Amino acid sequence: MANPYVDHNLALLAHLRGILIAMGESGQVSEESHALFLERFDDLIMRLPDVPEERHLGQDLICQVFHRYPQIAHLVPRDLLWFFGGDCLHYMPDEEIALFQALEERRHEAEINDEPFDWNQERQLLALPDQDVRH
Repeated sequence: MANPYVDHNLALLAHLRGILIAMGESGQVSEESHALFLERFDDLIMRLPDVPEERHLGQDLICQVFHRYPQIAHLVPRDLLWFFGGDCLHYMPDEEIALFQALEERRHEAEINDEPFDWNQERQLLALPDQDVRH
């Protein structure tokens, strides 16, 4: 059975993988350790659709991105930090955690009521009031 939430995060992982590939091609990182890291990253992408509950590997790899590749930390999709949780949440400010918590509550409510839920659309709707306050 397809899970749109997991699929959304798999697409973000694929995007992040593309960024990591570009890092290796640019010669900015040690080729051997980078190749091993990418193998582990690919393993995560392969295993996640079948065993989404096992997010510990994702937590570890996303945190390693911040440590190994600080120059691309700002490119890591914020949704992945929330999706994997745990230590990844240390890279999110409290306000962002609150936004994702509200989003998660909406997602669960939609699941309970057997209603469709569009993660990206709901995230944009939740972010609107914050944007109005900032301007």
